[in-house]
Amino acid sequence: MDLNSASTVVLQVLTQATSQDTAVLKPAEEQLKQWETQPGFYSVLLNIFTNHTLDVNVRWLAVLYFKNGIDRYWRRVAPHALSEEEKTTLRAGLITNFNEPVNQLASGIYSFACSLWNHHTDTFLRQVCTGDEAAATNSLERTLLSLKVLRKLTVHGFVEPHWNVEVMGFLHAVFERLKQFLECSRTVRAENVCRDRLEKTIILFTKVLLDFLDQHPFSFIPLIQKSLEFAVTYVFTEAGEGIVFERFIVQCMNLIKMIVKNYAYKPSKNIEDSSPETLEAHKIKTAFFTYPTLMEICRRLVTHYFLLTKEELAMWEEDPEGFTVEETGGDSWKYSLRPCTEVLFIDIFHEYNQTLTPVLLEMVHNLQGSTNIEDTGAILIKDAVYNAVGLAAYELFDSVDFDQWFKNQLLAELQVSHNRYKPIRRRVIWLIGQWISVKFKSDLRPMLYEAIRNLLQDQDLVVRIETARTLKLTVDDFEFRSDQFLPFLESMFTLLFQLLQEVNQCDTKMHVLHVLSCVIERVNMQIRPYVGCLVQYLPLLWKQSEEHNMLRCAILTTLIHLVQGLGADSKNLYPFLLPIIQLSTDVSQPPHVYLLEDGLELWLVTLENSPCLTPELLRIFQNMSSLLELSSENLKNCFKIINAYIFLSSSEFLQTYAAGLCRSFCELLKDITTEGQVQVLKVVENVLKVNPVLGPQMFQQLLPSVLRGIIDGERYPVVMSTYLGIMGRVLLQNASFFSLLLSQVACELGQEMDQILGNMIEMWVDRMDNITQPERRKLSALALLSLLPSLNSVIQDKFCGIINVSVEGLHDIMTEDPETGTYKDCMLMFHFEEPKVTEDEEPPTEQDKRKKLLALKDPVHTVSLQQFIYEKLKAQQELLGEQGFQALMETVDTEIVAQLQEFLQGF
Repeated sequence: MDLNSASTVVLQVLTQATSQDTAVLKPAEEQLKQWETQPGFYSVLLNIFTNHTLDVNVRWLAVLYFKNGIDRYWRRVAPHALSEEEKTTLRAGLITNFNEPVNQLASGIYSFACSLWNHHTDTFLRQVCTGDEAAATNSLERTLLSLKVLRKLTVHGFVEPHWNVEVMGFLHAVFERLKQFLECSRTVRAENVCRDRLEKTIILFTKVLLDFLDQHPFSFIPLIQKSLEFAVTYVFTEAGEGIVFERFIVQCMNLIKMIVKNYAYKPSKNIEDSSPETLEAHKIKTAFFTYPTLMEICRRLVTHYFLLTKEELAMWEEDPEGFTVEETGGDSWKYSLRPCTEVLFIDIFHEYNQTLTPVLLEMVHNLQGSTNIEDTGAILIKDAVYNAVGLAAYELFDSVDFDQWFKNQLLAELQVSHNRYKPIRRRVIWLIGQWISVKFKSDLRPMLYEAIRNLLQDQDLVVRIETARTLKLTVDDFEFRSDQFLPFLESMFTLLFQLLQEVNQCDTKMHVLHVLSCVIERVNMQIRPYVGCLVQYLPLLWKQSEEHNMLRCAILTTLIHLVQGLGADSKNLYPFLLPIIQLSTDVSQPPHVYLLEDGLELWLVTLENSPCLTPELLRIFQNMSSLLELSSENLKNCFKIINAYIFLSSSEFLQTYAAGLCRSFCELLKDITTEGQVQVLKVVENVLKVNPVLGPQMFQQLLPSVLRGIIDGERYPVVMSTYLGIMGRVLLQNASFFSLLLSQVACELGQEMDQILGNMIEMWVDRMDNITQPERRKLSALALLSLLPSLNSVIQDKFCGIINVSVEGLHDIMTEDPETGTYKDCMLMFHFEEPKVTEDEEPPTEQDKRKKLLALKDPVHTVSLQQFIYEKLKAQQELLGEQGFQALMETVDTEIVAQLQEFLQGF
């Protein structure tokens, strides 16, 4: 039957067959029956029902004839069987047409896909039995392809798949087919070309179940029992011996884990709040996970799957660094057997800890005392049991007296130095690391540090690397006390540095660097005598790691802590340090993608700890304009860096970069968040604080918008507060520039200067509540008072508001001396004092000291607001005379006047 010429004829007959008129219907049905055995007929039907523009009834009828014909004529042995050529056409056509908009037509595609899969599966199994390898391989490919199609249809093709009989029938059939394929794997040799495809098909079966469980947990409930029985039988009993392979075991364990952990199967604390489906699932789980089953799973996980394999032991000897990297697992738990078994153990132990705790404790009890070094099997069993105790640390908190166990058993095991005992030394120090934040008495730490120091000199590299990991966990713990650690600091640091030099792999070097960084961070300045060797080695390591950006990130982190520990002495690192900062923060260099975040952090701490600004340090700032253009999440650190330069050497820095910085800021303010605006404005505020004379001129382009923002009544309180902080600095510390600014804005707005001034004061007084920082509130009072004495009618008109702000400021900052009954300004600072730092506190940075010295020049900290008010009022009184001044004071609320007089007693 020719596809093109026949389509029109078949379509016409199908249309007649949907008629309600029996005179039209009967002949059409007869014609269709005659075509059932015609070659090409089913290709024509496929062409019709995949045409979504045709009438749905016609397409539905085409699907029915198609399905019935496939059932009858697909098999080779059937009378009038379809040709292999037409079968190929039908397969290709169906696989490319899964966008069917009508559900009833799609439940037909599914039926066909199922029959196709069953046919190819049966064919493959029959051919394997007869030893027809070539034909079996061909059939297996088709089985795999049809199974892939069914997987997608089953998982993504139905909203409520549990209502579909064919879907659930297919899923139940998966278990039987899996058993058949696993049994089949006994007969297929490992070197057979079919073996790889067979294992892929078996894995695909498990993926169908895992995906369905993930997407449709409630629809999966009828499959829970069968899934658990299947997985546990093959993975935790003898039934799987000689059949299962690693990837299949992983998939089965993931299936168990997903059922155990699934939140859809966990009832609420109030049972009545749980859905019937959840209760049903929980009931099935409870009935399955009996004590004997859980005990067998636990014992087999520990004594079978946790055991170090011959391959792992060989790798330990031949490639110790590779072994330690493999052991950490990372994100590979889904695909690698050891991490997967450990995750399953943790999940099952957490879910059923009351049942399993006595089982594990009995296993520990049977291993008391040191183990015979000649008995390798016993050593590996102990390693596995200790592994389980470490993984279940949080669950065993109330059941294990770890401190006693550490003193009476574990410490002694760490002292067995024989080479064959190294798995136990390595496992015990790992175990201690797992328990350190769970339950470990602080008084025992010196004993632990002694043990760690000894193990960092162990003959085995794996033991030393594991010991370094535990050291990091120990110093990182919130109960760490530097006084306990300091006696061991020099020797520990030396041994860690030797380990860093000895290891070769990037991952291991990164790990050791992180340990060193952590130690430096925790002991801070006390590290200074011991870092010489590391400082000399890091440039070489940086050069060697050119192709390894993650290792370079670890070096940057180490340098951050090193600079913090060295303080001002970090200046000696500049020949090495500054080129690294330059490279890491240059967005034109490809490595910046990896290094930028840590590079900015290093740049900042370098500035904060720098005793002075060097030409090289100043030159790096050329990178900043491009960084500001990025407007990324690193913007906050960029502003911190700019502020650090301002505090370090404002004149030199601003003369070089102020113009470019002002342009960048003006661009940023056009399109930035409110938080970003505040960061920009704080930089300007700091510039004015540090350099009140030149600062306003350098940011002259930006300041008019600040004044306009105040007059317009900026609606975001935090922005308004910062505007007022900036204007307070200009008004108080550079009155001549303020006049120029007032004139410029008046000209821009076409208003009189006095009008602008009056509007500014009125809005300032009105929005004082936007200002929450005491320093800015005092600054506002000082700034507005600086307008006095004055004959200006606008200022006199706003006199009441100025006094109100001043009295508010006094309430904020004045404290009463209980002995004398007088008030004093608590914000005044008269001399610089080195703060006393306790052992656990970080010492002040050079920037902290610079800020303290700057405060000694700041009017907020050097001018008494109390005295300033008195002097300004006295000057205003002298200017106006007694009568004029009294008239002005009468504009102020009597209660405010009374409070003012109380504060000014003694003047």
